[in-house]
Amino acid sequence: MEKQGNIRIASENMMPIIKKWLYSEKDIFLREIVANAQDAITKHKKLADLGETAAEENYRVTVTTDAKAGTLTVEDNGIGMTEEEVEKYITQIAFSGAADFVDKYEKAGGDGIIGHFGLGFYSAYMVSENIEIFTCSYREGATGVHWASDGNSTYTIGDCDKTTRGTKIVMHIAKEEKEFLKADKIRELLRKYCSFMPYEIYLNPTGKDDKPVNTTHPLYLKQPKECTEEEYKTFYRETFSDFNEPLFWIHLNMEYPFRLKGILYFPKVKKQVELERGKVKLYCNQVYIADNIKEVIPEFLMLLNGVIDCPDIPLNVSRSFLQNDKQVQKIAKHITKKVADKLIELYNHDRARYETCWPDLANFIKFGCLKDEDFYKKVEGIIIYKNLAGEYRPVSSFYGEEVSEEDAKNGKEPQAVYYVSDENKQAQYIKMFRDAGLDAIYCDTYIDPHFLSYLEYKNPTRVRFLRIDADVAGALKEDSEEDAQLKTLFEKTLEGKRVTVRTEKLKDANVPAVVNVSEFARRMSEMHAFYGMGESPADIILVVNVANAAVDALKSAPEDAQTKAAMQIYYLALMNYRPLSPEELSDFVATNTFLLENYLKK
Repeated sequence: MEKQGNIRIASENMMPIIKKWLYSEKDIFLREIVANAQDAITKHKKLADLGETAAEENYRVTVTTDAKAGTLTVEDNGIGMTEEEVEKYITQIAFSGAADFVDKYEKAGGDGIIGHFGLGFYSAYMVSENIEIFTCSYREGATGVHWASDGNSTYTIGDCDKTTRGTKIVMHIAKEEKEFLKADKIRELLRKYCSFMPYEIYLNPTGKDDKPVNTTHPLYLKQPKECTEEEYKTFYRETFSDFNEPLFWIHLNMEYPFRLKGILYFPKVKKQVELERGKVKLYCNQVYIADNIKEVIPEFLMLLNGVIDCPDIPLNVSRSFLQNDKQVQKIAKHITKKVADKLIELYNHDRARYETCWPDLANFIKFGCLKDEDFYKKVEGIIIYKNLAGEYRPVSSFYGEEVSEEDAKNGKEPQAVYYVSDENKQAQYIKMFRDAGLDAIYCDTYIDPHFLSYLEYKNPTRVRFLRIDADVAGALKEDSEEDAQLKTLFEKTLEGKRVTVRTEKLKDANVPAVVNVSEFARRMSEMHAFYGMGESPADIILVVNVANAAVDALKSAPEDAQTKAAMQIYYLALMNYRPLSPEELSDFVATNTFLLENYLKK
């Protein structure tokens, strides 16, 4: 006999279950329905373990698309429901079937029960115009129950001829949602949301060589010692569709103070100059929640690829968002600590491999330090840079002794550490440093300017970073030697240009002049450019080398040749700092031609 009733919704739960607003993405309904089916199987298995019902050897969830009938069906052979249970768990949405079950069978434990049956069920109305439930309880003598509703306030419930244990949900897909009747679309969603659910899921089975669409025992659930290197690589390829082998990985496996399992992979960097976002998939009891949830996965760890499964994550009613509570913060800190520990272990026990991986790790570690001070404190000793000899050294090894407050008042500055940002453009400066026996470090990724500023901030009394062209004269000068005649000549020649002239005696007599640009001025200019304010031209310093023979010969040259040669020396120095503008290049060619003609006439 069929009867009618009204769906009762507790007022505090009304808004979250309005069918059009329940989830941010419609396709998540399939995860909810399939997860409920998995719950039903888990409940039956626990009862069987307690001896309250016969065990089942072939638990499964079957998903069927029927475009002709306009239906999408999800069926399980789990615990099933009586009419009373359907009324309670489906029509009284305020109750939680999972919570009620766990309370009743507390001695069996609640592990593996995914969530709120009633509420997840209503997500199907985002794509359905009508839903039917056919269910039969595991209880002896139970009869089939049929429930149907169009998602409004009324439903019908009565008997049906279903005699096998389990539940079948038939969704009559709305006309505007016909994409959810396509097998390919459903397969894509099952792989996205249900890849690691604990019981096999079949899509449109034919009975011949059917294969489940999910993996019921994913690698991250195993003990690390049970996993082989090839298994880790295979899991990575299949999960992230990345056929570049990962550098290495971290297998997370803990039970206290919270349960957490997973694998984080360090991928190879495709473009050295960019920070590429990875994908860390978050699961709860093998049910996909979302990618890259910042409350659980610190922002800098999202550069990695990985899978994390944490049953203790507190989810809100839709399972799609996390409550930012202390438990979540502890989980995030633990994950960060495990990553830092792995990096330190690699540095200490396999330094050669660490250095080989460093070009791929550098941006990740530097970004992590900028974003998380605790991470910086853990890894500051393993931040390495390559010097001019091609050797990797901890950046801290370049620092000087701490400058006391009294010494700072007397003008003493922290140790200057020179760096190269572009090996090709700064080749002349590098040669001069090498010839003089001086050292510098290579900082050639776009995050380095920010990171060097951060290191200065963290070590203000021990280090200051100067680009190799910022004060090359200060580093290489043999003696301060003022030459008023040369200074006046170059100042007159360069009148109107934003150039300050200095004369120094440099160690390398082969170099007629070098360009210096204040580190502070250049950083300000680059910062303006970074924020779209336009790169302001920085004033440059032309350091004329009085030890150079050509410079010395200028003093006795004819006046017109003096001016042309001084300009040529300026352009040669400028070319080692930056490309010449079209106007400068044209003038350089004309000046060069003039000097050649006059030289060849002699």
